[in-house]
Amino acid sequence: MTPDELRRELAIHLFSVGKLSFGKAREMADMTVCAFQQLLGSREISPHYDIVEYEEDLATLSKLGRV
Repeated sequence: MTPDELRRELAIHLFSVGKLSFGKAREMADMTVCAFQQLLGSREISPHYDIVEYEEDLATLSKLGRV
């Protein structure tokens, strides 16, 4: 296993157990948002996005005038 593959696997694991956010795990894996989402999906790992986060995102979008 190469160092890049090991870092990617560690990022996936830490995200899946809730130790890293999506953004930090994606950065650790050195992947684009889309590629990391696809990788998580291929491993059947949920995005950890709940109703509270959804409501926070809606509030932020509202403040920015985008809703």
